[in-house]
Amino acid sequence: MITTSVCIIGAGPGGATAALQLDRLGISCVVVDKAVFPRDKVCGDGLSGKVLSGLEKIDKGIAERLQQIVEKENSWGVTFVSPGRQSMDVPYKPNFNKATEAPIGFVCKRIHFDNFMVDELKRSPNVQLFEGVTVDKYTLEEDGYLISDASGQFAVKAKLLIIANGAHSSFTRDVAKIKMEPKYYAAGIRAYYKGVKGMHADSFIELHFLKDLLPGYLWIFPLPNGEANVGMDMLSDAVRDRKVNLKSLLTDTLKQDPIFAERFRDAEMISTLDGYGLPLGSKKRVISGNRYMLVGDAAFLIDPFTGEGIGNAVCTGIIAAKQAAASLEADNYSAETLAAYDERVYRVLGPELNLSYKLQRLVKYPKLFNWVFKMGMKNKQLRDVISSMFYEVDLRKKLARPSFYFKLLLNR
Repeated sequence: MITTSVCIIGAGPGGATAALQLDRLGISCVVVDKAVFPRDKVCGDGLSGKVLSGLEKIDKGIAERLQQIVEKENSWGVTFVSPGRQSMDVPYKPNFNKATEAPIGFVCKRIHFDNFMVDELKRSPNVQLFEGVTVDKYTLEEDGYLISDASGQFAVKAKLLIIANGAHSSFTRDVAKIKMEPKYYAAGIRAYYKGVKGMHADSFIELHFLKDLLPGYLWIFPLPNGEANVGMDMLSDAVRDRKVNLKSLLTDTLKQDPIFAERFRDAEMISTLDGYGLPLGSKKRVISGNRYMLVGDAAFLIDPFTGEGIGNAVCTGIIAAKQAAASLEADNYSAETLAAYDERVYRVLGPELNLSYKLQRLVKYPKLFNWVFKMGMKNKQLRDVISSMFYEVDLRKKLARPSFYFKLLLNR
């Protein structure tokens, strides 16, 4: 049996970030993942500014190595398309200069990004990584958690668990008692294409808020080598109530919609069309307890409006590691002590998640959405705020202020 102070279940972005932060704090940990890396993960593949800035805070060397990997596409902005098909290009940074500035966002297949993170774990002296091991049993004992695989041949005893094994975590469901609720959950599908026409010269990601998808969208994210991540998501209760087949809806839209039909006329799907679930941070939940903390998708923290999950996983991984360090120093792992983790997570991410939930509900009304887009096409102030939605929470808060819309009406 292996003994450790901290055991992290899951080596995806949240778990890997927590382990890297612990390593840099000089704290040893064990990381266990059921997969053997490199492995694919169904996702939109977008890496926001939170990812780079979070890794930079842990170790600037990690951020520098991420910027150097070749399997990513530097992205300089977003193209928003309204239900009325108005298109608005919004750069992440006004007047950006690709020759002299580093990009804020990237698009990188999870098979490459997650493997990059695992490689960083392998170079970290305080991290023991075990791949290809499925944890089936969690037993809370007086002095810690005992976890093991089904056979019991692999076992770890830890003072504290960090649960980072994704949207379908059995620990989240069975121990933390967080259940899937269709109105706070989204269904998504994704495929890789080659040869899509009309991609932006500066590799802007595209979000198409089509009327039949609201409150959801179709996305096209550019990748290296002329490839693109193409997908669609919709709230699970809408999928259920409207009896939507997302795979058929996506393929039919790409074939029958006049704009997409032309862009995809010579495109080739080079992967399977796969589905996945997005546990949204639309409501506050208890994400820690006696000797455990949940991070990333296992904590149901995906942004309800943008679908951002990786950045929030990185953010919570860092917070969990720092809380683990404080608990180890105090030798206190009680639910009351670890509640400080919840407080910090929701202090950092709560305003953004609350606002995104409000925006998600507003998107249900195409006329209102079209009006906001029309205003944005003539109003620099709104474009600046839209550009910040994925990256800068403080500017994004403007959208919650009535005075902002009053100024829009006056076109000031």
